[in-house]
Amino acid sequence: MKVIKAGKTQEEVTQNDQKTAKIVAEAIADVESRGDAAVREMSEKFDKWSPASFRLSEEEIQDIVAQVSDDVIEDIKFAQKNIREFAEAQLASLHDVEVENIPGIILGHKNIPVDSVGCYIPGGRYPMVASAHMSVLTAKVAGVKRVIASTPPINGEIPKATVAAMHLAGADEIYLLGGIQALAAMAIGTETIEGVDMIVGPGNMFVAEAKRQLFGRVGIDLFAGPTETLVVADETADAEMIATDLLGQGEHGPTSPGALITTSEKLANETLEEIQRQLKTLPTADVASVSWEDYGQVYVVDSIEEARVEADKLAYEHVEILTENPDYFLENMTNYGCLFLGPETNVAYGDKVIGTNHTLPTKGAARYTGGLWVGKFIKTVTYQKVTTPEASAEIGEVAARLCQLENFAGHAEQALLRVRRYGNKE
Repeated sequence: MKVIKAGKTQEEVTQNDQKTAKIVAEAIADVESRGDAAVREMSEKFDKWSPASFRLSEEEIQDIVAQVSDDVIEDIKFAQKNIREFAEAQLASLHDVEVENIPGIILGHKNIPVDSVGCYIPGGRYPMVASAHMSVLTAKVAGVKRVIASTPPINGEIPKATVAAMHLAGADEIYLLGGIQALAAMAIGTETIEGVDMIVGPGNMFVAEAKRQLFGRVGIDLFAGPTETLVVADETADAEMIATDLLGQGEHGPTSPGALITTSEKLANETLEEIQRQLKTLPTADVASVSWEDYGQVYVVDSIEEARVEADKLAYEHVEILTENPDYFLENMTNYGCLFLGPETNVAYGDKVIGTNHTLPTKGAARYTGGLWVGKFIKTVTYQKVTTPEASAEIGEVAARLCQLENFAGHAEQALLRVRRYGNKE
């Protein structure tokens, strides 16, 4: 493999992560000790936002939704229809199980939705309306009883389209609150915000780190860092499309990695030139240029098979396949958040409207997990039932021996009690 362009080293990335972790830890501790007062101070400091209540009333929600244009409402409904239908299909694939593997012994599992979930919808420069569909709507399809959603104000203004999307997706409570303070308030709970069992949703490095530190006291969807995009291309692809699709995701933030793996060195060099050309006119070039300069990578490989191997090593969040036979990667690749197969699709479709979920694994997490889906909101729990005394005595004899093998005398006695009580008395 030939390296045409390399990004920042892992050591440099780790140093940035450590600084972020310290800031987040202090903020979470503050919310834990001072509750609403700490949340309000942080909201005033970072968002210049301190309303009488961070939670929107039903009347406020209806008023805000009424101010959103009919065209925007229809677009939101179109996206939510696609996301809902795909989530419902996923839900239908989950089944409860019950088997009688030994006469008189029944084993099973049930799929039970989490009771309450907090969904974070990013704001700031990019009010991510689509994140409301991806989190709130998916949780509701899964059967979560209480779904609360939080998004920051933008320059002191209410993000009306985002609130409309939260409402249409089925949020039970809507809060105008951002950043670490929103995640901490939802996870820990305050005097005015009842805590939840799980927090989900994308966000900047501080939001991602807050989720990491809060994991354990609450569940999370996954550890999500900066957006990652990989394009795998052969000589049938063109530089304009590759550059457009890499920069289109690089605008997410200055630490968003973008990579190209290609079998054509000519295409690699053309893409580098095309990226520089597009950066001259891209409205978000101030961000995309930094992410590309610091985190952009270009590799040339000898074959499609090698491209697949290197792509699996990167294990990126978004992987776009621009090759003669995209299905080769669908059939053989194993480490990715979401695949985008062929030139007719792209990452933006998945981010906003097509129906798959855009909350996906980053930083190598695609090696062991997929993205957000209805199953993330569902606990698969097991149960057992012994229906006859004979079965209890039979299994008890084996259980006792295995417990004694491990020196668990108390465990063994649980089994032996049943053997004495239910076994053959002759």
